[in-house]
Amino acid sequence: MDQLERIKTMEQHLDRASQAVMQLSAALDNYAAARQAIQELSAYYGSDEWKHDYADDEAGRLPQSLKRGVLSEDGIWNLLTDSRELNARLLSIVDDYSKQEKP
Repeated sequence: MDQLERIKTMEQHLDRASQAVMQLSAALDNYAAARQAIQELSAYYGSDEWKHDYADDEAGRLPQSLKRGVLSEDGIWNLLTDSRELNARLLSIVDDYSKQEKP
């Protein structure tokens, strides 16, 4: 690769990597802000309160217009599973990155 091609290629790498870093940083900020909500959902799911809310929904005591995805048996479970998998993926990426760092 000649000098001009190398510089153009490296410039493309810089543009792509800069955009990816900015997008990931924003996504991580958003995810970090949602951690409290995830913890509260985790505590709610399967609790006596959730069971009571679920039973009332099944008995038709809740308004039909009420959004109640939290009462589905899969909604919170899927979110918590996805969150755990994302955390494991983040740890793996950090671990791989730290092994590749030069001293």
